[in-house]
Amino acid sequence: MNRLFMNAALQFIIILSPCLLLKDPELTGSTILFRDLQYLVSIAMRGLVNMKNKLLFNMNLPWLIKLSTDIIFRGDSARFLCLKIDSSSDELDKENNILVKNLAGMGVDVKMVRKRQPGVLKRQITNEDGLKIFLQGKGANREAIASIISRYPRAITRSHQSLKERWEIWRSILMTDMEIVTILKRSPESFFRSGNNENMQKNITLFCSIGLTSKDLGNMLTRVPRVFSNSIELNKQMISLLNDIYLDLGGEKPDDFVKQIISKNVFILLRSSKQVKANVQFLQSSLSLSNKEFLTLLHGQGGDVLDLSNEYLKKTLANVKEKLLSHGCTEIEADMFVLKHLRILYLSPQNLNDKIDCLLQANININLILKSPLVLDKSIKTISNRIDELGKLGYNFQIHGIGILALSKQRYEAKLEKLQAATILHGSN
Repeated sequence: MNRLFMNAALQFIIILSPCLLLKDPELTGSTILFRDLQYLVSIAMRGLVNMKNKLLFNMNLPWLIKLSTDIIFRGDSARFLCLKIDSSSDELDKENNILVKNLAGMGVDVKMVRKRQPGVLKRQITNEDGLKIFLQGKGANREAIASIISRYPRAITRSHQSLKERWEIWRSILMTDMEIVTILKRSPESFFRSGNNENMQKNITLFCSIGLTSKDLGNMLTRVPRVFSNSIELNKQMISLLNDIYLDLGGEKPDDFVKQIISKNVFILLRSSKQVKANVQFLQSSLSLSNKEFLTLLHGQGGDVLDLSNEYLKKTLANVKEKLLSHGCTEIEADMFVLKHLRILYLSPQNLNDKIDCLLQANININLILKSPLVLDKSIKTISNRIDELGKLGYNFQIHGIGILALSKQRYEAKLEKLQAATILHGSN
């Protein structure tokens, strides 16, 4: 009985030592393995020796320990024990061919997967079939599912329970399953990027605490779902900053201000506190506004540009002023133009310059542009086409202004139809 026990114990130690080490991928190299092996074997041998087993005393102990280490370090002999240390990294680098074939059969763009998240294809345990069944049950078709996995491969690593819990959280905000499917088709990362459902629930509670309604949350989830994956601490930090900015400027109801800013420009939650604070300081100083004037601006269009990078904001503001000054505007006129339509700072210098040049080439003077900055929201192609269409009808911009160029497509076409009818009537007379 003792002999059987002894043999089993010794073989157990020999087999267990390297396998335990292989659980930690960071523990590679024979030095670490040999050190820990010596420790384990010495403890085992000491315990067995204390049993005063006659068979053990008759053994050559140094030879036994040497035999143990020889067996482990010989790659060809160790295969029956566990994975070889030297080849484990090679094995992990190989793609799971069964997974690759399965994904290809689902219509997934495997080349895109390799480009975006290649590590997913090396996993041995995935849930692509479960994900497919889950999404089909929510109304997603084969093409949509393939597109979702192709663009965010880690989606196949989410368990059924995690998918179910996250879906329930999203459904507490959105009205239908198809709304969620639509978001997933547009931005799969927003749903699958984080598996921390508890964090998302905390963010929802946080947003509700500042007065955001279910409608606000629905708009946020539709437009910028990533904010719900932010850490709760990060979102709290931005809310605290906006609160402090408002109080420092002399505001009295910071909660209303924070709610207004976030509901109008949720992208601000994706920016750093340092960046937003720098933008606030830059805008107020560059436009020479008092605290009261700046608060009024933030309540209006000011909050719309706080998410821009500080360098971009500086570059676009400098370009607007330079362009207007080069065409005879004063510093005050340039500042008033920016204040009247702050969203113009979203336009790149090249884009803004091209639009202004297009208008000037149509003999529209700079003063008309200053009076109707909304024209610059339209694409240069739209501006150019409308100028040509109206020019054929003899439309006089100097008399009627350029507001017609800024109309929505529906309103513009209705206006154009009336002008064409009037031109025909006038011609017949």
